[in-house]
Amino acid sequence: MHTADAVETIQREMTVFARRARAAAGRMHPELSLVSYTLLGHLEESGGCRATDLAAHYALDKSTVSRQVGGLERAGLIERRPDARDHRVQVVHLTDTGRHLLAQVTESRRAAFRERLADWPTQDLNRFADYLVRYNARPGPDRQA
Repeated sequence: MHTADAVETIQREMTVFARRARAAAGRMHPELSLVSYTLLGHLEESGGCRATDLAAHYALDKSTVSRQVGGLERAGLIERRPDARDHRVQVVHLTDTGRHLLAQVTESRRAAFRERLADWPTQDLNRFADYLVRYNARPGPDRQA
């Protein structure tokens, strides 16, 4: 396969992957979009952050993040608290409900991946994992360094 053909195949398959991920997220928890799931995961990983930090991290428009944060807050999945160092700043944190829902959806997603990859040899799984890490580690036009 030529480089141009391989890049075209990768682009097409990544698009299919993204569509499936969005659809699967909707089936696992209809009120929790893939974007919301991703934001909750980042909040858990970071221990909380400002909404502007979320926007910068994911290269999203601040208004998009603001709408997502507002919806997650109304659903009781996150809460805003004053920053311990600067009380003028609001830091977004997971609530216990948000943490529980995130764990539930994460386990459902892992189970779906395990099922889909069940017949792959370990060597192929490791290679695929390594390639994904390598691909996602490189900054591109859609990612900040």
